[in-house]
Amino acid sequence: MRNKEKKENVIEATIKSIIVAFLYVTIIIGAIYLLFSNSISKAISLIDMVSVETSKQELKEVKLDLTTKNLASYPEYGSKYGSLKIESLHLDLPLYYGDTLTILRYGIGHSSGSYFPGEGGSILCMGHNYRGVLKTLPEIKIGDKIVIETSYGRYTYQVYDTKVVKDTQIEEAPIQREKEILMLYTCYPTNGLGHAKSRFLTYSNLVQEELFVD
Repeated sequence: MRNKEKKENVIEATIKSIIVAFLYVTIIIGAIYLLFSNSISKAISLIDMVSVETSKQELKEVKLDLTTKNLASYPEYGSKYGSLKIESLHLDLPLYYGDTLTILRYGIGHSSGSYFPGEGGSILCMGHNYRGVLKTLPEIKIGDKIVIETSYGRYTYQVYDTKVVKDTQIEEAPIQREKEILMLYTCYPTNGLGHAKSRFLTYSNLVQEELFVD
């Protein structure tokens, strides 16, 4: 009887030790992620094999055909062609054509499947939920302005809606040609650990454009 009780005590003590060890490991991993999340994500992005030397590129000059409302020359994939600014959030970020992990290491990515500012259709942009990038995007308010500046013009968009959607709900960011709408999103929640299965998505209408004519 005593041997049985002794074995049960040993098993109970072992289980408790395993639980305590697991909790310690979880806390340590969580602390490491919070402290080094930017570095970890950047390291993971190196797996992306797209060959773009984004960090070394100067602003790509692009021109808009005023007659057709299409770009007369498009930027190379992976090149920086403008900036995206949100004054209310104190953000001024470089804007790149493309949305690979490599590109998103350096700033805001512009989906190659969407239109460009000034072309009159849907513009889909995204950025990581890092501090200094789009971590504070969920703090944006209806009526706030988002400005995209390129070599051919300055475009101001006003936020009219925001929502949290699942990463699989691609229908929430439809690409259409009838109206110029800027859709900007980041992973949500912005303070979460691991893979985020939701996106914080903003919708903005074009309210002002200033063309830079040669």
